[in-house]
Amino acid sequence: MRYLKIEKDRTYEFLEKLKKYGKLYAPVKISDKFYLRKEIEDVKEIAFDYQRTLLPLKKYFLPTCEKMFDIDIEKNEYRENLEKIEPFVIFGAHACEIVGLRILDGVYLNVYPDIYYARRRKAGIIIGLSCLPDEYCFCNLRRTDFVDIGFDLFFHELPDGYLIRVGSQRGHEIVDENIELFKSVEQKDIDAFREFEERRQKSFKYQGSFDNIRYILELTANDRLWDEESEKCLGCGNCTMTCPTCRCYDVQDIPRINLKSGERIRFWDSCQFRSHGLVAGGHNFRETKKDRFFNRYVCKNSYFYPLGTSYCVGCGNCTYFCPANIDFQKNLDKIRSNYEVIHG
Repeated sequence: MRYLKIEKDRTYEFLEKLKKYGKLYAPVKISDKFYLRKEIEDVKEIAFDYQRTLLPLKKYFLPTCEKMFDIDIEKNEYRENLEKIEPFVIFGAHACEIVGLRILDGVYLNVYPDIYYARRRKAGIIIGLSCLPDEYCFCNLRRTDFVDIGFDLFFHELPDGYLIRVGSQRGHEIVDENIELFKSVEQKDIDAFREFEERRQKSFKYQGSFDNIRYILELTANDRLWDEESEKCLGCGNCTMTCPTCRCYDVQDIPRINLKSGERIRFWDSCQFRSHGLVAGGHNFRETKKDRFFNRYVCKNSYFYPLGTSYCVGCGNCTYFCPANIDFQKNLDKIRSNYEVIHG
C-alpha cells in the first residue's frame, strides 16, 4: 500500500481540489448533538471530530426514496429510470462505515445485483477518516475498527496533518494529479500514527469479542430480557434507519391523478414496522413487537461470510438515536453474561 502525508495547512486546499472530481459531501455539525453529511460549499465547515451522522453513508448509494420505473398504464408499458449519475466524493467515512458499505456491496453487487446501487457505487469516491470512539462505539468487538479495502484514500490523524493510505487505482490517480500537496512519510509520522492507534484502542469502553454472540442469541429466544426490552420499544424504526447496513425496502406503484401513467418507487422500510411482515391474506411473519424486536437482534448478528464479520459493525447509531434509550450493545452483553452464568 502507498503511504503519504499532507500537512494541516494544505488539507483544506486538497479538499477544495476534490470538488473537480464531483460534488463533495462531508459531515457538518448542525446542532449541539447532531452532525449531518451534506454537500460542501465551504470546506472550512467540514467536521473532522464527529462520531456519527443523522443518516448513514448508505443514503448516497441506496436513497431513502427513488423512482425505479415510469409506467404507461394505457399502453401497459414501463420505462426503467436510469438517469445519469454524476460523480461524487464522500469525505470523512469512518472505518466501520466503510465495512458497512462493503456489506451492502456483497448484497447489492453480488448476491442480488442491483443496477441502481451499482451505478451509484461506481460514481462515488470514498475517502476515509480516522476517529476516536465515544461511549456508544463497539466496532472493536466487531473487528471493524480498521479497514484495509473499500476506500480510495484514508486519512489518519497526525499532530501536524494526516497520514494517508491509498486504497485504489482511483486513489492513486487523485494523489498523482495533486502530488504537489503531499510529502513522504517520515519515522516521526509513523510513531505518531502508532501512538494515535494505541490511544484509540484504549478509548473503547468495551473490550473482548462478540464472535460467538449469534449462537448465544439463537439459544436464548425465550429469555425474559426480550420481553422487558421490547416493551420499551416505540416501534419507530430509528434503529434501522440510522443503521449503516439495514437494507429493508418497500416497492409501490403510484398512479398519477390522470390514471394514465404512474411510477414505481422504492423507499426505506423497517423490520420494526408491523406492516413489513404483513403478507396477502393478513398473515404476519412477525406479528408482535417482541417478534420484531428479537428478529432485529438475530439479523444484525448474523454472520456475513465474505467479510468475516456480522451485519452489525458496532457503530452505536441504533443506541445513540433510540428515543427509548434501548442499549443494543448492553443487551447483547446481558444475554451473553446470562448464558455464560448458566452454561459456564
